Amino acid sequence: MPVFAVRTARGPHWDHARGINEQALWDEHGAFADSLVAKGVIILGGPVDSDDPDDIALMAVQAADEAAARAAFAADPWAVHGIFRLKDVRRWMIWLDGRAAGS
Repeated sequence: MPVFAVRTARGPHWDHARGINEQALWDEHGAFADSLVAKGVIILGGPVDSDDPDDIALMAVQAADEAAARAAFAADPWAVHGIFRLKDVRRWMIWLDGRAAGS
């Protein structure tokens, strides 16, 4: 199945006075993300450093196509409430993967 690099960024309802794990609906967002991991949609993911202060996270996402990758996040409470947004979704040809070697 194709893999996509998905970057998220702060949405219009991001509270700039709070840290990432202090945002509204943090627990619900986390539970939703965990469900995507359990379904095999999110392979890897987490906060990422960036020159853009609005950037939040980078994820490797398995989906049939870009539309499906985007749709996977449509019901995320942070997306629904504008706390984050998908900044970009790009097809990612993974040629090197050391995770299996560590098993």
